[in-house]
Parts: sequence; structure tokens; C-alpha cells
Amino acid sequence: MKLIDIYCENSGVAKAYEPGTSLMQIAQDQSIRLESPILAALANNLLKELWYEVSGPQTIRFIGYSHPDGKRCYQRSLTFLLQKAVKDAFPECSLSVEHSVSNGFYCELKGTSGFSASMVGGIAKRMRELVAADLPFEKKKVQTSEAIAIFRGQGYVEKARLQQTRGKLYTSVYYLSGYADHFYGPLVPSTGALSSFGLTPYYNGMLLMFPKAGSSGALEHVVAQKKMFDIFREHKQWVEILQAGAVGQINELIQRNGGDELIKVSEALHEKKYAQIADHISSRGGEVKLALVAGPSSSGKTTTSKRLSIQLKVAGFSPKVLEMDSYFVNRDQTPLDEHGERDFESIGAVDLPLFNDHLDQLLRGRRVQLPKFDFGSGTRSRSGEHMELGEKDILIVEGIHALNPKLTEAVSLKRKLRIYASALTFINLDENNRISTTDNRLVRRLVRDAFFRGSGAQATLHRWASVRRGEEKNIFPFQEHADIMFNSSLLYEINVLRRYAEPMLYRVLPNDSAYVEACRLLKFLSYFEFVSPEDERKVPPTSVIREFIGGSSFSYC
Repeated sequence: MKLIDIYCENSGVAKAYEPGTSLMQIAQDQSIRLESPILAALANNLLKELWYEVSGPQTIRFIGYSHPDGKRCYQRSLTFLLQKAVKDAFPECSLSVEHSVSNGFYCELKGTSGFSASMVGGIAKRMRELVAADLPFEKKKVQTSEAIAIFRGQGYVEKARLQQTRGKLYTSVYYLSGYADHFYGPLVPSTGALSSFGLTPYYNGMLLMFPKAGSSGALEHVVAQKKMFDIFREHKQWVEILQAGAVGQINELIQRNGGDELIKVSEALHEKKYAQIADHISSRGGEVKLALVAGPSSSGKTTTSKRLSIQLKVAGFSPKVLEMDSYFVNRDQTPLDEHGERDFESIGAVDLPLFNDHLDQLLRGRRVQLPKFDFGSGTRSRSGEHMELGEKDILIVEGIHALNPKLTEAVSLKRKLRIYASALTFINLDENNRISTTDNRLVRRLVRDAFFRGSGAQATLHRWASVRRGEEKNIFPFQEHADIMFNSSLLYEINVLRRYAEPMLYRVLPNDSAYVEACRLLKFLSYFEFVSPEDERKVPPTSVIREFIGGSSFSYC
């Protein structure tokens, strides 16, 4: 038998193995040790379960929880464990994984009217028993018609609908002690790898908690996010009325009529929300003079600011935009990050004393001369332009630091309205496969960067980790400070974005480190029905999605 050459990046060792050798066997043979248990592997830059059997030359990199894909494997597997524990402890109930909040996954039990804290304790106890049993996760590829029958037999209508609308001949089905499910990514080898978790009562359900990376099992802290939770609850009720809370339902609506009503209703909801914000400002009798709009990357905060400006005009106000970029300190005064690089996303990169002084003067009715920042030279100068506020004028400030109290400490709370905008994805793939808000924003950014910033998918994917670190540091800690949260996501948007994002992702080469992420996103997008170019014309020119795909009636710098 001809042997296969395998190179392991973790050990730096190249050895020959027989075809059919599993990655688990290779890891054991080479005594691979990580800072946390091995959960999966990258084989020729493709994410694989540890039971994957090699059949050709491979370069292998084993990964644990500290790797983003290792963490996703753990989270997927833990939700499967929770699902099985629910069925074992309360056979009449089914699990619904709703969304991410408070550093965990919010879940509800369907089929019971007497949910209690003691039920959560019983489920957690059963999860620990399953972990102690170290049961294997198994994967089988079956005809999609068989998978649909399996899922319907278990009462998962949306899981069956998703596979039916996806149009694939075969589907991967995962099993845990005879119980079946589907996931759009690999799982860990067995339940024994899932010893670190938390399950606590949370509102009308429970919060599934995960370990911190590099913490030897310590769990993430539960962070109070009532406003965020309320937004998800509001939108859940809305999509249930529309019968569009899962991707299979949305696919059916698009297959039926191109998503005509879906587009119209989604856009009408956004317009209503913008109008409500303007009405709220109007109801405060001229007290509010500063509207602050913050949000993470690709959250649509620029479109939010522009559409809010229109509604403010309808309400009788005259909005004016104060560009935060104009208040950057000179580049040589920009603070350094932990790597000794200029941290342009730090609030220290903004001249806070000057910004607050100008706000104070403007709100007192005085005239100020605005600064101008030259990005070429990295220096600031006076622009020659002046600004002052009249009785009906309102300042709009948009930026990542807009909710940080330091930015506007000279302005009393009653004079400002703080708005947090983000694409808070409130649909799921099915009953227990959630859609990450982060993935939604990443797909938006991929398309926008390619169309408007001359950046390929590789560059965007390579930068994303740094962008996320900046968000965790500068944006998310202040999101609950918002007076109003605006959800900029649209029910149909990923169906539109797929047509643009897929070709970009296919161009990422297998030898690029971004390839594994490109493949993951391609698998994710494959669940969504395309919106045709003809039906895309139904998307209005003021839609937030136009900020990313083009065709907007607004201009963007």
C-alpha cells in the first residue's frame, strides 16, 4: 500500500501514513499538545473533524478553543449536547436556540407552559452525565430526502424546510446517541471534550455559557444586556407574524414571488423606526440638540444617520453633521497599542478637549471654526469653515466612539440622544442553528470593500480579527448606554448579498490563510436562496443594503 505524506505544523514533523488514517490517530501518534484540548484540525486549509480520514498528502494544523474555528466547533457541539439533554430530561419539549446575548446563547423550551429554574438544573445535570459518558459524535452523509424525513420525524419543521429549499442532493446528518441534527460546520469528537459550560435561567428561558479562551475552563461572565435582549424580543414577535423567522421560510417567500412583500415590509419597518426616533426627539420639545450614532463595522450607521436626517427634516428640524474624523490628533500624537503600533481606533486618537469645547460652544449658540484633518500628512489644521446652531438645528455625530461618555462629557444627558445601530440578526437557519450577527456584518463588509474600497476578500478577511478586537474594546462596552437601539438588519439581505459575495470568496486561494474562513462563509451562504438581479431592483435606493451593494440615492465618502 502506498503511504501518504503528512506534515504537521504543530510538531514540525513530516511522516508517512496509510490512507484512511484519522486525524485523531495522527495527533496521538505525534503526541500533539495544545494549550487546550484538540477540537478539530485544518487539513490543507480546510476545517475537518478529528475523525476525518486522510486520503492524500496533507498539511495538518491541529486547533483548540483559542482558535476561532475551534471555538465554533465547541459551541456547535455544546448546543447539540444541550439539545440531547433536553430530549432526555423532558421528552415532551424541544430546544430553540434563539440568539447571542450577554456572552452566551439565549435558548427557550418549546412545548411547556411551566418553565422553571429547576428544569434548567435538571437539564444541566443531564448534560454533565452525557459529558461523563464521553459519547462520540457521528456524521453520516445521506440523501436530502432522507434527512428531511429524519428531521420531520423529530419535530424540526424548519430544519426540514431549510434542507428542502436548499436544493442539495445530499445532506450531512450528525448523531449523538441516536439523536440526529444538522450543522453547517464540524463538531468535536465526543462529549467528553465539553466539560466546561454553564446553564442559567434567563428571562423566559436559559442562557448557555461558554468558557473563556485560554482560561482553563473559566466561563465568560454574564453581562447585563437588557436593551439588546428587548430588541431581539421585539423583532422575534414581528418575524413570527410574517412567518419569516427562519431561512427556509424566507427562501420559500423568495422562490414564490422574488421576495416582493418581504422587501416592502422590511423597508417599511426601517422607515417607521427612523420616524419614531425623529418623533421621540420632537417630543422632547427642542431639548435634544445632539444625536449620537454609534455601531460596529458594517452596521449601517452612515445610512442610519442620513435617513434619520431626512425624518428630522420632516419633523421640522435642520440637522447638521459634525465629522468626528476632523478632530483626530496629529498622527505623531496618536497613542500606541500593545504591539507598539498607532492605534487609530483608540478614543485617545480624538482631541477630546477640543471636541468637547466646540460642542459646548455650539450648544450655547456660539460660532466655532471647524478643524480639518489631512489624512495624507496626518496633521490637523483649521478648515476655514464655521458652524453655529439655530433654534431648530440638531447636530448629528456618527462614529465608533459616539456612545463613549468621554467623547461628549461636556454635554448633559438631557441635551443628547444616544443611538446604537447594528445588524442584529433575528432570523436563524433553523430551530437550533443561529446566524451570527458578526457573520452578517462580515458579508456586508466583504461586498462593500470590494465595490467601494478596492479591497479583495483576502484583505478583508485578514483584517477582520483586528476590526473585531477594536469593536470589543471601543464599542461593545458602551452599547447598553444607548437611549435607543436601531436594528439595521433586513430579512432578505443575505439572499441579496450572496450573489455578490460568493464570487469574491471563491477567488480566495487554498494556500491563503483566509481560505478556511472563505470556505466557512461559502457554506453559510449556500443555505440562502438567491434574489435575482430583476427582483433586486425592488430594493429602494434609500435602503441600508444599498450602502454595501451600490445604487443608493445617498452619497458615501
